[in-house]
Amino acid sequence: MNTRFAATCVAATCIASLIPFCASIAAQGEETELQSIVVTATRIPTPELQIASSVTVVTAEEIAARQIRTLPDLLKEVPGLNVVQSGGPGGQTSVFMRGTNSNHTKVLIDGIDVGDPSSSNASFDFGQLLTQDIQKVEVLRGPQSGLYGSDAIGGVINVITKSGSGPPQVSASLEGGSFDSFNQMGHLSGSLDQFHYAATIDHVHSGATAVTPLDNLPPGQQRIDDAYDNLTASTKLGFDVTEHFDLGLVARYTDSHLHFTGDNFATFPSTPDTSQSESTTRQYYTRATAHLVSFGPPTDNFGARVKFDWQGIVALAKNEKLVLGAEHQRDSITVPISASTDINSGYAELQSSFTERLYDTLALRYDDNDRFGSKLTYRFAPAYLIKETGTKLKGSVGTGFKAPTLSEMFQSFPDFGFFANPNLRPETSLGWDLGVEQSLLSDALTFGVTYFHNDIKNLIDTNATTYLNIGRAVTDGVESFVTYRPLQTLTFRLDYTYTQATDQATQQELLRRPKNKESLNTNWQATDRLSLNATVLSVGSWVDTNRDGSIPRLNAPGYTTVDMAAAYDLSSHWALTGRVTNLLNRHYQNPDAFDQPTLGAFAGVKAKF
Repeated sequence: MNTRFAATCVAATCIASLIPFCASIAAQGEETELQSIVVTATRIPTPELQIASSVTVVTAEEIAARQIRTLPDLLKEVPGLNVVQSGGPGGQTSVFMRGTNSNHTKVLIDGIDVGDPSSSNASFDFGQLLTQDIQKVEVLRGPQSGLYGSDAIGGVINVITKSGSGPPQVSASLEGGSFDSFNQMGHLSGSLDQFHYAATIDHVHSGATAVTPLDNLPPGQQRIDDAYDNLTASTKLGFDVTEHFDLGLVARYTDSHLHFTGDNFATFPSTPDTSQSESTTRQYYTRATAHLVSFGPPTDNFGARVKFDWQGIVALAKNEKLVLGAEHQRDSITVPISASTDINSGYAELQSSFTERLYDTLALRYDDNDRFGSKLTYRFAPAYLIKETGTKLKGSVGTGFKAPTLSEMFQSFPDFGFFANPNLRPETSLGWDLGVEQSLLSDALTFGVTYFHNDIKNLIDTNATTYLNIGRAVTDGVESFVTYRPLQTLTFRLDYTYTQATDQATQQELLRRPKNKESLNTNWQATDRLSLNATVLSVGSWVDTNRDGSIPRLNAPGYTTVDMAAAYDLSSHWALTGRVTNLLNRHYQNPDAFDQPTLGAFAGVKAKF
């Protein structure tokens, strides 16, 4: 059994001068109410129109329309991201944002930093996260250490789960189909006086998923298909003590089992094993919140992260808000080694607006790590609106850093002549972007383009015996989109991302960063009862390594997939669902030597009361 990590996070949030701040938001009128509200970019609710940072928001309605079951499937069409999953559902999944490394993205679930302190590079495995309790996902691109500290060189992915309100609501779904899939979900939410609640149980099972390419098998060896089972339970509870004082608790538990084909290194090059391996992952996240009060005991496991944080909002003036925050975090490993680190942090962000045209955000953050010392980071992001023409000009500049992991500093392998390096320095970055967005035809047509550039230094790499700060990379590119809504019931969105990621020492492309990626999504409410959704994803070729690394660089071909989903409401309480994945039955690998699922068909039923 392989237990990856457990984490507990507790927090306190201050609401000093919050009433004037809320009043200023409300005073912006109906126009603001119709805008998408984003939290991650500034740490406080802000209309997306006023944000200069590049952010993509995926809502629960979009997840339902596309009938997406796992977070990797949700993220693979997001601009600026390359999602790499080793096989089918449950396979190890990495995300490369704007060409940065897979451990350069900060991942939050309801405010909990879920990076794995027990892994070698402290990255998050996206493959274990299901979607049925998600209210929305905010993907914030560009260096964000000025607000979020370590790990945010590429950006931040913030997952926000569903809350309860109003009369009790019960929903459930049942789905089956290709690859021996059998998925179930149950959800309960509502409120009673000051108490509001939401709870979800989500189960995903898939079997008979062909992952190992036949040409990787020795003559006469049979392929063993992968199988995956994930049971996730989550809850979000709140109690409004007064109008401006509340208590909250979020908790999430995942128990997953992946049966997969490992590698036999007794031969060179290695070959797939003749027997199946199993990986068991158990994850536990909690976060308790209280305005002006913090509480909750820490927990310990193989790898643990305990964090206390405080945030206050001060309304300096009608158009000036100051966000202040302090954090204490302790990361520890107990297996296979015993090590820990403490980080104390403080940050300040000034959010300003002038004449309802110019909006800017300035953030400074100081992190003090007991292992390598202190780090000061910043971010400045102005946006200018030309309301007469429907134009938005935006830009940002910021710094980021990635602290060396406990494994890199303390976990040695003397039998192999490889030793940790406790003197490692943080990886650092300076990044900027410039963009423009334009709305036409009474907002029926919107398009935009953003150029980005990142300069990353002190990248941690290995030589024959240890880890060293020897790497430097430059990533730059363009993110663009077009959205067209010819009818209130019909929407098209086209995204295109060009990414160039280069190792400055060798002048070679970085691995697993395709230069070109396009996606087209169509959503159509065909009738009052019937809704249809289709997504086309095209990913260009990239440079990869083979399964065991014996071939360090090879050209991997690109691929194009088509997914479709439909839902039909039988009544106000019952609906039929159906979806087809990889409609064209494309056979492709991502990464190399890991087949992705072929054509799949699924059908189900949903109930809501």
